[in-house]
Amino acid sequence: MSDLKVKLETFSSSMEDVIDKVGQPVKPFIPAIARFLIVATFLEDALRITMQWSDQLDFMELRRGFPTGLSHLFLFLNIIVMFTGSFMVIVKKHQELAVYGLLGVVISQALGYGLLFNMSFLLRNLSVMGGLVMVLSDSIVRRRRMFAALPQISENSRRTYLQLGGRILLIFLFVGSAFHGDWSFARVLVSLLGLIACVMVAVGFKAKYSALFLVLILSVSNVLINNFWSVTHNPFRRDFLKYDFFQTLSTVGGFLLLVSVGPGGYSIDEKKKEY
Repeated sequence: MSDLKVKLETFSSSMEDVIDKVGQPVKPFIPAIARFLIVATFLEDALRITMQWSDQLDFMELRRGFPTGLSHLFLFLNIIVMFTGSFMVIVKKHQELAVYGLLGVVISQALGYGLLFNMSFLLRNLSVMGGLVMVLSDSIVRRRRMFAALPQISENSRRTYLQLGGRILLIFLFVGSAFHGDWSFARVLVSLLGLIACVMVAVGFKAKYSALFLVLILSVSNVLINNFWSVTHNPFRRDFLKYDFFQTLSTVGGFLLLVSVGPGGYSIDEKKKEY
């Protein structure tokens, strides 16, 4: 048993060395790519609302019962916050404000569009929120602020909590999608390996490589399943697939940021470094 454990650890270390060597040329660009992908769904949504302004107004007023002025204000504020917040995340300016604004958009749209209790929508948006939380954790630098007579949590501890919450939220999209669709041997195998990787990300064990594996699975499945560009006869189906495609891209961006910054202090990986 001990020999098998040693062989597995040796194989794991060898694979990690290979991945590090192959990925070295693109490593400096990963954070920027991750940030862009994380906000991709917000940019697409803002453009979609802008291009379909009349249809969006009709839906909000006729289907959701919004008064005319309120529907205009709701959609307009969503567009402004999504464009502005996404730009701020990409250029790394006022990131906390940007993340809070985009999180507000996720919540307001869930309420405004009546999708709060739609399980698929909920799981996907939890993962999108996980990517935003990872951005928030990455934006925090170590600062010590002392206030008399008030117990304080350090910036480093705050970042650690956010990294834990972010990586747990990220896995919900895959967990939800793993149980949908037609079953086959290949699907069962991929789903099983993916769920194992999700658990490893959640507990922070080999988190970077598990996240990288999920990036690969989600990227391939996203292109194969959410191929909205091939749907020309049904605009509603096309919009649905496009929405799922960009939400998956944002989750991929969250996992990429996890690959870049690491799982944080509350993880098995970090605990092992202490010994």
